[in-house]
Amino acid sequence: MILDQINIYPLKSGKGQALTEAFVHPWGLDGDRRWAVVDEHGDNLWLGEFPRLASVVAHSTPEGGLQLAAPGMEPLTVPPATGPATPVGFTGLDKAVLADDTAHAWFTKLLERPARLVWLDDPTRRSIDPAHGGLPGEVVSFAWDAPLLLISESSARALDDWVAEEAAAHGEESPAPLSRLRFRPSVIVSGAEAFAEDGWREVRIGAVPFRVSELCDRCAVTTIDPETQVKGKEPLRTLAKRRKWDGKTWFGIRLVPRETGRIKVGDPVSAR
Repeated sequence: MILDQINIYPLKSGKGQALTEAFVHPWGLDGDRRWAVVDEHGDNLWLGEFPRLASVVAHSTPEGGLQLAAPGMEPLTVPPATGPATPVGFTGLDKAVLADDTAHAWFTKLLERPARLVWLDDPTRRSIDPAHGGLPGEVVSFAWDAPLLLISESSARALDDWVAEEAAAHGEESPAPLSRLRFRPSVIVSGAEAFAEDGWREVRIGAVPFRVSELCDRCAVTTIDPETQVKGKEPLRTLAKRRKWDGKTWFGIRLVPRETGRIKVGDPVSAR
C-alpha cells in the first residue's frame, strides 16, 4: 500500500489543505485543528449545522496566527491568540484561549450568529474519550475522536459504485464520484482491498506506527459538498443500506500515533 494524500484542517470544520508531507505529533498532524469556532457558551459550532464553515480557507502564519478567507468576506489575518482562557464544550477539554475581537466579528458575520474563535494552546491537555477507544495518556487536538482519520481509496471507489447503483434504482441522474474531502480524512491510502481496513488493528505509514482506536461512524457532515456547501442525501443514504450496524453507518478508521515522526506522500503503508 501507498500513502496517496495528506490533509490538514487548520480550522476545525474549515476547508482542507493538501500537503506533501507532515510531522506527526501525539495529538495529530502538525497544524491540524488547533483553532475552532464556538458560540457564546463555548459550544462547538460544527460543520453539520453550519455548512458555510467549509468555505473558509485557513492558513497558519509563521507567527502562530491564522489567515482567513471565504467567499463574500474580507480576508483577515488573526494574530496569535493571547486572550483569556474561556470554557469550551469539547469532551476532555475544559478551556481554550480566545482569539481577538476582529476574529469573533468575522465569524459572527460569516455565520450570522454570535461566534468566537478559540485556540488550543496545549493539545496535551485534551484526552481522547475512552468511549471512542482512548487509552490513558493519549491526547488529541480539536479533531473529533482521534488524532488522525484514515480512508482507503479502494473503499471510496466501492462506495462511489454503490452510490451510482442507488441513484439508478431511484431513477436519478448518475452522480459524479464523491469528493474524498467529504470524509475529512487526514490520510488516504491506496492498494488495499475495499474495506480491508475494517479489520486492521495496527498501521505503519513510512516509519511512523499507529494504533487503530476504532472504526469511524459517519454523520451529516459527509452529506455536505465541500466545494458548494450544499447538503444532499449521499453518502449516508447508501451507507445506511451497505455499512450500517450498531445503529450507525461506518466508513474509515481512526488512528492514534504510537510514535512521532514525519510522513510523506508516497510512503509505504502496512497494516495488520
